[in-house]
Amino acid sequence: MTPGFLQPSVIELDKAALQNNILFLKNRAENGVKISSVIKGNAYGHGISSFLPMAEEAGIDHFSVFSANEAEIATCSKNNPDTKVMIMGMIRDEELEWAILNGVEFYVFEKERLKSAAAIAQKVGKRASVHLQMETGMNRTGFDEHDWEALFRFVKKNEGAVNVCGICTHFAGAESVANFYRIQNQDAKLRKAISIAQKFIPLPKVHAASSAAYLTYPEKQFDMARIGIAQYGFWPSRETYMYHMKSEKLDQGSDPLKRVLTWKSEIMSLKEVESGDFIGYGNVYLAGKNMKIATVPIGYTHGFGRNLTNSGYVLIHGERCGVVGLVNMNMITVNVSNLENVKIGDEVVLIGRQGDDEITVASFGEMTNNLNYEVLTRLPTTIPRIVC
Repeated sequence: MTPGFLQPSVIELDKAALQNNILFLKNRAENGVKISSVIKGNAYGHGISSFLPMAEEAGIDHFSVFSANEAEIATCSKNNPDTKVMIMGMIRDEELEWAILNGVEFYVFEKERLKSAAAIAQKVGKRASVHLQMETGMNRTGFDEHDWEALFRFVKKNEGAVNVCGICTHFAGAESVANFYRIQNQDAKLRKAISIAQKFIPLPKVHAASSAAYLTYPEKQFDMARIGIAQYGFWPSRETYMYHMKSEKLDQGSDPLKRVLTWKSEIMSLKEVESGDFIGYGNVYLAGKNMKIATVPIGYTHGFGRNLTNSGYVLIHGERCGVVGLVNMNMITVNVSNLENVKIGDEVVLIGRQGDDEITVASFGEMTNNLNYEVLTRLPTTIPRIVC
């Protein structure tokens, strides 16, 4: 029997913030463009099983995951029977039958995988829903140009077993203007693949844009866009944010995206430390004056990295309190000397807003030398996600 005790920290998901972000993104869609919510990496740390139903409520009915195991979690989490799940990456041959029988869409980027999908579809008597990925310059996965005509001939010949739901690619590095010409070349190649496909099959949905390409190259949204980081309230890059503010003629500092995630814990202990005493393991931090220290029950096992030793911050009573001493596996100590009436059980915000201050994922990432994406996806699955 699972104990009913609370975890040392919790991640809160703001439903209103997500609805705001989805509305903002939909308002920037060209005519008829569908949004596929990217929930790989445990929904960028937000938790697939918690986030997916929230997104359904916000009007999303298509979700993109990386692998079959993520697709299984997604299909078990959806409330709308018409919601579609698409695997963009890893699916083994032995997982194909499950995907086909459950109507899960999946990328195909190799001949043998396509042949296996067709064979299994014929065996189970249900068409495989595939998205054909084109190699356009990312040089990672995708059918090379010299294979395109044979590819489309094959799917036409096997249309009773293979349902082509999409033709796709991935624009590499759209978050930076440095990749402008690379993306133009990718776009030209994709359009060439489309022209070849039209000779053999009815044209399915075409998709190539992530959050960055969707926001900075609206003419390249095609029929569907795979939106990841932006739906969670984060800009793919500072460049993307600046492009939007300039194109919309908005004042800097006004952000239309709202952060969905807040990470919280609480004070578990308070201690007075005299000047000249060391705090925590070794001699990492020496108290230069009498101090009051709060111990918080999170550490590097929870995603609060050791490199935040003596440099990280948390919010308590709306004030920034610095980490003092070594970040442990399960605990950190923070300086609360300047706080009045601080007590055990007081809320501690690790990422998010408290009062008039905020520790953003970006600022947390700068302290740890990690990107937004990396910080979010490193949040352990064991931390409870609560929808607010």
